[in-house]
Amino acid sequence: MSLILSLFLFTSAIVDPTEYSFIIEVEGDPNEFAEEIETYHHNVEILAIYDTIFNGVAIKTDQHNLEKIKRRTNFQQTYSVQEYQTQLSQTNINESVPFLIPEPLSFTGKGVKVGIVDTGIDYTHPDLQVNYSGGYDLVDFDDDPMESTAEQGMPTLHGSHVAGVIGANGQMKGVAPEAELYAYRALGPGGTGTSVQVMAAIEKAVKDGMDIINLSLGNAINGPDWPTSVAVNRATEQGVTVVIANGNTGPDLWTVGSPATANQVISVGASTPRLELPFLYDRFHDEKIEMIPMQGSSNWDFPRDLEVTDKQEEIQNDTILIMDRSEIPFAQLALEAEKKGAAALLIANNEEGVFQGAVDPNTSIPVAAISQEDGKWLKENPGYLSIDYEEIQDTVTEFSSRGPVTVNWAIKPEIVAPGASILSTVPGGYQALSGTSMAAPHVAGVLALLKEAHPDWTPAQLKAAILTTANPLENFLPIEQGAGKIDPKAALETDTLIHQSLLQFGKITDNSEHKVSKLTVENISDQAQQYAFDLPVQDQDIRFQLPQSFTLQPGERKEIEVKATIRSGQMEEGIKQGYLYLNDTPIPYMFLTEAHDIPKAMGLELTITPLEDTYHYQLYLVEEADKLTIDLYDAKTLEFVTTLVERTELKPGVIEGEIEQQEQLQNQYIANITIKTNENQTYQYQTVWEGGTG
Repeated sequence: MSLILSLFLFTSAIVDPTEYSFIIEVEGDPNEFAEEIETYHHNVEILAIYDTIFNGVAIKTDQHNLEKIKRRTNFQQTYSVQEYQTQLSQTNINESVPFLIPEPLSFTGKGVKVGIVDTGIDYTHPDLQVNYSGGYDLVDFDDDPMESTAEQGMPTLHGSHVAGVIGANGQMKGVAPEAELYAYRALGPGGTGTSVQVMAAIEKAVKDGMDIINLSLGNAINGPDWPTSVAVNRATEQGVTVVIANGNTGPDLWTVGSPATANQVISVGASTPRLELPFLYDRFHDEKIEMIPMQGSSNWDFPRDLEVTDKQEEIQNDTILIMDRSEIPFAQLALEAEKKGAAALLIANNEEGVFQGAVDPNTSIPVAAISQEDGKWLKENPGYLSIDYEEIQDTVTEFSSRGPVTVNWAIKPEIVAPGASILSTVPGGYQALSGTSMAAPHVAGVLALLKEAHPDWTPAQLKAAILTTANPLENFLPIEQGAGKIDPKAALETDTLIHQSLLQFGKITDNSEHKVSKLTVENISDQAQQYAFDLPVQDQDIRFQLPQSFTLQPGERKEIEVKATIRSGQMEEGIKQGYLYLNDTPIPYMFLTEAHDIPKAMGLELTITPLEDTYHYQLYLVEEADKLTIDLYDAKTLEFVTTLVERTELKPGVIEGEIEQQEQLQNQYIANITIKTNENQTYQYQTVWEGGTG
């Protein structure tokens, strides 16, 4: 298993050795559970009570008190609090709404309530103040969900940008310019917050009667049953349509994180509108260098070729400096390059894959990220580079997280929308940003239009409308784009709804298996309609047994079965996916085999129990395991230190426990997680953990 998979593992070093935040899932009434805690455990702070979108209580206490609660109360599971971040990436200026909706529509989202769980909203912005209708601040616990200001810490703009995409109504027009916008500030300074705040914001939005909730945030846990995933599913069951950004850690598979992993919500990936993107070109070697300009930097616009070098002593006014990515902030690297007289800066990645970043908007030189491979090539081939541009449109962005989801093997994202270089509102003006954070509000805006057109439609019908009418992008697969790019006009005009339209045949363990996946077809027109599947191309790996053509009367629904005989023994790859077509409607399908590299665990956390000689560990296990072992190695010498955990016969889900401390661990360690399955297969994952007092 590649070390790249350590990116799926979330580590945590607790700064405060005395207090932690936990979410406890309870079996009975969470309000009674909270009363019991307050009565018998005076040193425990109740942070939140969830009785609508989750059955649980968020508390703040030390590990010692938590163990007392576990021994004396009736509970189902505890979850340590995860950090959530806005799904924000890099940008160039572009307007996306005209690209998505080239002609005016007859609906504007009027009367539809859209809750934005994010960093708050600058409700004084002239394009947002008309539609701003209220909300709540779950960071400061008041009725003023304004964006974080410089006086509070790192200022934010993310929620205002999201709000503008959904419903700006001024100089800029959002997708649904007359929708009612409500702000639920769950992410504080710097755009970060905890699962406690996020879940409390979802609960408040549901109780306030939102029609649609947008969450352009997420974490790294790729599992369908993490508390935030459960919470958004419960919100959907309460009649609220929930839209969630899929994440910005693509293009690797298995990178979608909770709560976008929930099965009843709409998870959104990022596609590209019509863009002109800069790239560097070495004429002598005929070499093209892809780059990702950093947020806040100047435009890459030079009238002449520039020399490139990684040798800082050779910098001149027409030099592009190459520096390696490190622990030094991008803004500081840019400042150093600027002081040395560089005309521009390229930051080469220190690992495989692409990355995005930001610099201070006052930086006067252009700054961009390049791959580790391109950085190495440029260092070995110094010369002159020209700046050129290429036009792209309707592609899935590199940064957009890919599916599928572990445990239930669901296809995610389910749909894509423009998420690259999106111009929208921010405090004090306008700015272009990129990320699945920008894609999700496009979908939320379209849903507001649909909700106005069909106020009695359920979340399932709204979801079915946009998936039924989506357009698959050429050369992209279901786990990259789901049903395809959203089509607002087609969704408003559709006469058919196809429910559960992403066919998931699951994991195939035998050489040959028969699988069945069901979907429901609903005729919402006033005329009888005939439906038929196109005959798929013959494939030796999968043979479909499709229903014969059928007719539905106006308002009639019919559940149909799609059967498949899957022969996995001859498959070259461990994952198979594609599209079937029902009356020209794309129906994505997917299945996996044992040959596919499936992550087996993620979310490892190690924390020290205050005042006691124990460690508390927690991780998410994807499948049943015969044995789990966690070994520590010194990060510098790679010498074995100790075996922390050794457990057998484990069920999927959250695994946690206590470890006796043999000695205080103070250094940086590599935690090697070994999982032995019931089929006697062994998998290993690594992540880094900082020792210390917490």
